[in-house]
Formats: sequence, C-alpha cells, structure tokens
Amino acid sequence: MSTENEGDAVPSAPSAPSTPPVPPSSSAPAEGAHGGTGPAAPEPPRTPPPHATAHTPEAMPHHTPPHAPAHAPEVMPHHTPPVPPGTGWPPPPPPPPAGWGASYPPAPEPPRKRSGGLIATALVAALVAGGVGGGVGYWAAERNDSSSSSTTVAAGESPAGFKREPGTVAAVANKALPSVVTIEAKSGGSGGGAEGEGGTGTGFVYDKEGHILTNNHVVASAAEGGTLSATFSNGKKYDAEVVGRAQGYDVAVLKLKNAPSGLAPLALGNSDKVAVGDSTIAIGAPFGLSNTVTTGIVSAKNRPVASGDGTGSGGNSYMSALQTDASINPGNSGGPLLDARGAVIGINSAIQSAGSGGLGPSQAGSIGLGFAIPVNQAKSVADQLIKTGQPVYPVIGATVNMAEESGGARIAAQGEDGTPAVVPGGPAAKAGLKAGDVITKFGDRTIDSGPTLISEIWTHRPGDKVTLTFERDGRSSTVDVTLGERKGDSD
Repeated sequence: MSTENEGDAVPSAPSAPSTPPVPPSSSAPAEGAHGGTGPAAPEPPRTPPPHATAHTPEAMPHHTPPHAPAHAPEVMPHHTPPVPPGTGWPPPPPPPPAGWGASYPPAPEPPRKRSGGLIATALVAALVAGGVGGGVGYWAAERNDSSSSSTTVAAGESPAGFKREPGTVAAVANKALPSVVTIEAKSGGSGGGAEGEGGTGTGFVYDKEGHILTNNHVVASAAEGGTLSATFSNGKKYDAEVVGRAQGYDVAVLKLKNAPSGLAPLALGNSDKVAVGDSTIAIGAPFGLSNTVTTGIVSAKNRPVASGDGTGSGGNSYMSALQTDASINPGNSGGPLLDARGAVIGINSAIQSAGSGGLGPSQAGSIGLGFAIPVNQAKSVADQLIKTGQPVYPVIGATVNMAEESGGARIAAQGEDGTPAVVPGGPAAKAGLKAGDVITKFGDRTIDSGPTLISEIWTHRPGDKVTLTFERDGRSSTVDVTLGERKGDSD
C-alpha cells in the first residue's frame, strides 16, 4: 500500500528532542513516555492492525488533513494511547525548524475511526445547529420585542392624498352637513303653547335665496308670534320667519333673516324612482344633538301615515310615506333623508314608537320605523308656499270615515257640522258616489282605510283624473274622478 508521503526523505532537524516523537492527536501527548514526568499514567498500548488502510478517514467539516500517514492506527475519539519504543511504527516527520515553515505542510492529524468521525460530525453539527437555533431564537425575540411598538400606525403615516370615495356615508355627510340647520322654535304665547315654550327640529337649505324646508310641526308652536332661529353646522345662527306652512302635508318653509351669501342648497332627488332596499342617510338633531348622521335603507314605500302637528290642536297630516330603518328620533323632524348620492329623497317627519323613553321625559326613541314625506310631494308644496304663502290640496269632495277599517274607505253618512258627506257638484258627486259607498281602489293603489285614501289623494295634484273603484250593495264598480282643489288649511 502507498500513501502520498511514503518514500519522501525527511532531513534531520537540528536540536531534535531526546524523546521519540509520537503521532499527534486531538489530546495532548504524554511528555513522560520514556521515563519523563507526565500528568497521568499511560494506558496499555493498543496493537495496530496488521493491514492499516491507506485511505484518508472522513474529515471533520471545514478541515481536511493534507497528508495522512500510512499504517495509521485506529484510535477512539478524544483518546490517544502512549507509544512504546520498538513497536516498529514509522515515526512522523519532526516539526520543522524555524525558517522551514514554507517547505513543509503542517503536521497531519491522526486518522480517526469512521464511527468516531461520524459521532464527532454529528456532535459538531448538533452544536452548530444549536448555535444557529439559539441565534434564530434570539433574533426572533429581538424582533418580537421591537415589533410590539412598531405595529401601531400613526395617523400621520396615512397617505397625504387620502380621499373618501363619492357615495360613502362619510363623503355624503361631509358634503350635506353644511346645508343642514338645527331649528329652535319658541312660542309667543298663542297657537296652543305657553309663552317661551318650544322645541328643536331640523331643516335644510332649499334655495340660494335663504329658504329652509322643514316640517310644519317643527315650527307650529312659534308660527303665531313666536321666535325661530336656524343654526348651521359651523355654529353660525340666524333668525328666521315663516313663509308658509301646510298642516295637512306637514310641510313648512322658513326664510333666513340676513341670509349669508354662498348658501349651498341640497340637490333634490326623485322619490318616485326610489326602490325598497336603497341606502338612506338621515341628518338631524335627535333630542337636540345637532348634526347627527344615521344610516339605513328604504324599508317600504307608499306607507300611509297620519300624524299630529305637535300643538295638541287636533290637526292631523297625512302622507304616503317612505319608510326607513335609519335611526330617526324626536329632533330629526324636518331633516333630509338622502340617498347614496346625497340627493334628498324625503323629509323625515314621523316615527312609529313602542312607548315612551329616550332622553326626554315622555319622548319615545327609534325602533327602526321612521317615515319621510316623499320629496316630490314636498317640493310641490314648498313651491306653492313660496309662491302664494298657502297650500293647495287635491280633493274628491266627499267625507270618509277616518276611524273605521272595513277593507276600504267608507263615505260617511254626513259631513262635519251636519253638512252632506258628498259635496253637491263636487268630483265625487259628478262620478256618482253616494254616502255609504266603500272606496277600495284609487288608481292602482289598494285602499284599506280613510287615512290611506287621503294619503294617496294628496300625492296627486288638482285636475288629475284618477280611476276609482268602489263597492255598493256588494257590487264593485269603477268610475273616473277628476280631482278638485281646496286652498288653505281648514279650521
């Protein structure tokens, strides 16, 4: 067998040690192998195998001995036996003298048994892995410690150009709020209220001339000698006066005194095009909390609603209302009901209540049933009030029972104060209607009561021709009726 260094001449080294050198190992050699003193007694020598392999044993990672000696003995890891004299082992080359370091490679390490190499490799790998694992764990801990304060994003880090998309509630509200006012009404001592009494409601800018659209019942207490004021979302307050009001429609128009320039009227939508499920946004001052925004949907259309005017005088209003589940409370009255574009589709006017409660002593809160006057009707009434100061109502010229629900609107036996229930020469009389007839349909709308009939009539205008279905003596008949008119509110 041969090795890479076999047959090489090794020059004598000056000042060679008196003790024969021993093969180097991972453990320090015993200095007293031939009578010298040493830290520990040598173990019995191991007999080298008769046929030592010439192959280089597996190396430890990142280290490969360049010249492995021939006939290397097998050794256990981390243990080097002493070498007795006369064993015939070829001595390793002596350490080079000073100045010879460039001519000789470093002394080779003794070969290790394969199993020892594997064990040592595994041990070093484990140590390396442990070190890596510890390092990763430390790194992760450091990252976790520092990340606890870095995951919070300051508002200042938001993009400078951040804008809310058109159609979002925030965008609609932001645009509409400057055109919504909180109305404070105080009684002048007449009109059904004590002097100084009043309440809070809402309105919105109707045109650039300073007209404010709201509910009649918001201003009714101050309409006769009282005082009115309108406060904008920026806190600026203006005195106002009543231009006209319609008790039956529950609509009123105010005019700001010394109206500021640059007023921005809210855009008016088309309430006839509203669909159930459309998004709604209500703005108002519920329980006096100005500039409150709530959202919901249109939960129903053409809902017949009758409500009082708030003065206790017994005057009622009727509407074929838009129903919404947006939160509406006392103080929201007169405020706009907007669609997702920000266009007004109705005027918030009434709520269905389960009982008293809320912030007021006897005021009920929202249960998700709010009602708004359709803006198409409100606009028609407002234009009439601005033009003439008084409302105009379409009529059929007949008195119907407002309390009875008999599957229709029954024409009463007689009118108020003993007058005929069917006005002679009026639209109903011309169509052949009589006292006791039950009106079951008005146009394409089914009629189930007197309030439903009035609400539906008031969605039309004087002069409109409408097909009317009624029952008499168990038989159903259909007639056409041309609506008449009545100016002003009846006492």
